[in-house]
Amino acid sequence: MTDRFSWLPMRRRSIGVRLAVSALLSSAAILVIAAWILTTLYRENTERSFDSRLLVYANNLATDLVSPNDPEARSFALGDPRFDLPLSGWYWQVGHPDAKPRDLRTSRSLVGVPLKGPDQAGTATIGQIRQGYGHGQDDRLLRIVERDVDVGQEGRYTVRVAGPADEIVNDVDRFRFSLSVTFGLLGLSLALTALLQIRFGLAPLKRLRAALGAIRRGEAHHIPGEYPHDIAPLASETNLLIETNREILERARTQVGNLAHALKTPLSIIVNEVSASDAPPELAEKIREQAAVMRDQVNYHLDRARAAALAGTLGTSTEIEPALAGLVRTFGKIYRDKDIAYEVHVPEGLRFRGERQDFEEMVGNLVDNASKWANGRVAITAEPVGEQDFARLLVTIEDDGPGLPEEDRAAVLARGRRLDESKPGSGLGLSIVADLAALYRGRFRLEAATLGGLRAVLEVPGDAPAVTAQR
Repeated sequence: MTDRFSWLPMRRRSIGVRLAVSALLSSAAILVIAAWILTTLYRENTERSFDSRLLVYANNLATDLVSPNDPEARSFALGDPRFDLPLSGWYWQVGHPDAKPRDLRTSRSLVGVPLKGPDQAGTATIGQIRQGYGHGQDDRLLRIVERDVDVGQEGRYTVRVAGPADEIVNDVDRFRFSLSVTFGLLGLSLALTALLQIRFGLAPLKRLRAALGAIRRGEAHHIPGEYPHDIAPLASETNLLIETNREILERARTQVGNLAHALKTPLSIIVNEVSASDAPPELAEKIREQAAVMRDQVNYHLDRARAAALAGTLGTSTEIEPALAGLVRTFGKIYRDKDIAYEVHVPEGLRFRGERQDFEEMVGNLVDNASKWANGRVAITAEPVGEQDFARLLVTIEDDGPGLPEEDRAAVLARGRRLDESKPGSGLGLSIVADLAALYRGRFRLEAATLGGLRAVLEVPGDAPAVTAQR
């Protein structure tokens, strides 16, 4: 199935991913902007260089114009054979701004077709250079340079020289390709460098995370080793918190034990005194009955107090497989006469993040309830759900018994409520499961089973090496 955590927002991604993404995006943006700036500057430099070549030809033509020779004897010879080759892309033209085509002096390469000025050239004063791009008669892109020359009585002439813009375009394309290859290799080098820096820089955090994971799984009791001064206070404060928490739990256990002893002893004395006294049998039986109820309630609330103190404690975890195996053996003996077939499906290494006693009490109550009503089959399944840092343990127990109507499922979760008095028990089993699950910030619900009876679904904190597998 599709990983339901594959589209987590960026704020839930790891610090390494966030640093890598930000570094790659910023580096790519810088390289793209730098490439654009360098390409623009190179294009402008190439255009200026090309314009300088054209301007040399234009100045030679202007020199012929201002020479004292007879206007008809002006040769306008540039000495470059490209201006004689028809449609070569190298053209020159001299004439009055408003001259007709037959009055213009042009290079042989133009084959009699006037050369238009550069696009958006605008107006200019005498001697000012104008340059830009235009198109020749074969729709070829040209780079054009022109200037006006005042020849006195002859009036104003416009000298126009053009060359093929292919040289500029090809030169810029070659530069862009070389720049792209260079910047691509540079970007790859920067990306690898950034990843190495992130891996090296976050190594202490990775080590700290592994240490916390070991504490959570019960493999260690504190964070060992030394850390950089940036995160050393975090490690030391966490160790202090763990130690303080352990001391508080020890005191809570001691107080709960003392309270249990303080309450159970007077209750035992009351029952013994009533049995030894001459009280009427009805009164003695009533006192014994109420003392038993009080003892059950005391045990119930003391267990809840102990569980509330231990729920979610760091370093406390229980391996699921042996705990379930022990429960199945126990209830197999208890319900030997029913010959129930227990089916257990548990991945290896799956753990419950909490006390074994609490897990056995929750699951034991559910297996006991399923065994009471099963016709001959009880299925127990445990599996991890969620990702590594948000792991949950999902335990389902279902039977092939008569089941329970939907409207009665909520009622049986009420403390001490029983819908059928034909089976033995105090009626506290399912409410105990619900209370313990809530203490561990878990959930408990009843559903219809695929086997035909009732299915109990328990979701509590879990931990396992393979817990990243998704449902």
